Order: sequence, then structure tokens, then C-alpha cells
Amino acid sequence: MPIPKGGAGTPRILGAVIMAAPIVAALVCIGIGRYSISVRETLYVLCSPFTGNEIDGTAGTVIFNVRLPRILQALLVGGGLAVAGASFQALFSNPLATPDTLGVATGASFGAVLALLFHSDALTVQFSAMGFGFLALFATTFISRQDGRNSVIMVVLAGIVVSALFEALLSLVQYVANPEDTLPTITYWLLGSMTKASYMGLASGLPLIVSGTLLIFLLRWRLNVLSLQEDEAKSMGINVRNTRLAVMTASTMVTAASISLCGQVGWIGLLVPHMSRMLYGSDNRLVIPASISLGGAMMVLIDTAARSAMAAEIPVSILTALIGAPFFVFLLRKTRGARL
Repeated sequence: MPIPKGGAGTPRILGAVIMAAPIVAALVCIGIGRYSISVRETLYVLCSPFTGNEIDGTAGTVIFNVRLPRILQALLVGGGLAVAGASFQALFSNPLATPDTLGVATGASFGAVLALLFHSDALTVQFSAMGFGFLALFATTFISRQDGRNSVIMVVLAGIVVSALFEALLSLVQYVANPEDTLPTITYWLLGSMTKASYMGLASGLPLIVSGTLLIFLLRWRLNVLSLQEDEAKSMGINVRNTRLAVMTASTMVTAASISLCGQVGWIGLLVPHMSRMLYGSDNRLVIPASISLGGAMMVLIDTAARSAMAAEIPVSILTALIGAPFFVFLLRKTRGARL
């Protein structure tokens, strides 16, 4: 991934720091917990499969079997949700257009919960989440379309309507779920958690998240062109319809796969792209890679706080809201909406 060179006066070194942020966060956070491990020992243990070094059995078990899957999943989900939010905002030229506000996240959540209701396997949960995520996106774009165009206000309003519809369906599923076993599983899953992170789960979600993120990354310069009028974009040789379809497909795929792995996680897709635009302006060639890095790093930090701050683990969505909402207000006041 190329290092953002910095826009609007941003020093080049800051780009290198942002790209290194998820790696540094992962190395530090993997040692944080009830069993504390130093960064040096963490590196020693992680390198042991390649160097043949003898390691402490407890440290190896904690790192490889417990914390490493969570760290990797947090990196995937955080980076995926952030880049999906950034792509939706660029696609609709709307700073509030995220998987949450467009109904995609709620639709994907309903699809996953519906699969959980019938005790489906992880793969079925993923495909169900993806199918209903696409359905929600189609409903939002269809409702908001007027005279062949989607206005910013109509997109947001349509997203609110679609989200409300799927929220009602989610409540219906919870109402009919077995209160002895299925309902607690669904309720806890909706709060968002990395507790059930595993290498098998990562193997099922990795292809969808990585391929979707890679597609958005490769199309990031086209997102700049799509911010122009449709006629101008076409005059530059861009197939507007196919490009929008590709970006929406990739973003929905990433969102659905992320939600199927850890449940609903809000604010990452809204907050991180705005942080990136504060640093790099509106150039999506820089905003997209910065969002991937910052999203992964932020999700790792939040998940570490969720499992370490108290004796009982805090649901991730609670922390993202508690941290994200005040920080977003800070960004609004600092920028006065200039970059939003």
C-alpha cells in the first residue's frame, strides 16, 4: 500500500506514521490484558515459528490462541468498515453516507440474525448478511431516486426509512427467538464483540473483506471523478454506472462480512473517514488508504479497551459510541464543517 504523501500541507512523515499505526497498535495491544506481555517478548513469541526459538508455554498460548485472532479480526473489521464508510461518502458526495445511515449495516445485521435464528453455520450467516445488505442498499437508492438522480437529502432520508424497517424486522426476530438460548446469543451478538474471534472465522471473512477493500483501493482515483457532475465524469472516459456499481458492491460486501464476524459496530465508518479528510482534504487517493490504516488501528485500541478496562468484557459498540460521538463533535467544532 503506497504511503500517502500528504495533502494540504500535511508532512510526508505523517503518512508513514499513519501507515505504521495499525502494526504498532497490534504489537502493543497484543500484550495488554490480565496476563501482561512486553512488546519485546511479543515479538520473540511471534517470530518463534520461523526462528525455532523456545518460548514460554503460557505466553505462546495467550498470544496465538487467544489474542492474535482478536487482533487480526479487529484490524480487518476496523479497516473494512472505515473504507466502506469513506467510499459511500465519496460515492454519494454526502459526509453522512455510511453503511449505518444508508441502511446497509442494519440490513446486513437482520440477515445475520435471521440466519442465527435457525442456528446456521458461519458461512450461511455471512451470505445471509450480504444478501440483505445488498437488498437494503438497493431499497435506499431506489427510494431516493428522483428524475434519475439521487439527491443528498433524499439518500439520507431513504436510508433512515430503510434502517427503521430493518430495525423493526430485527425486533420481530428477537421477539420470536427462543428466550432460553437463541435470544441471548442474538442480543449479545447485536452489541458487537470480538470474543468469538477464531482462525476459522477469519478464513471465512478474510476473502470478502480483503477483496472488497482492494477493489475500493484500486478505484479510489475514480471516486474523485465521481464527485463531479455525471456529464463531466463521462467526458473523462469514466463509466459512471459500472464504477458506482463496483464500489457499492465492494462496500456492501465488506460491511456484511464485517458484521457477520463481530456484530454491529457503529461510528467507525463515519468517524474515521472524517479524520482522514482532516489530514488529506478530499483527495480519495489519500483518504482511502489513510482510512484503512486509521480504522484498523482504532478498532484494535477499542477492542483492547473492551476486554481490559473491566473484569467483564464491554461490548465494542458501546465503546465506539462513547468514544465516537464526543470525538465527532470535537471534529465538527474544530473544522466548522469545512472538511465534512
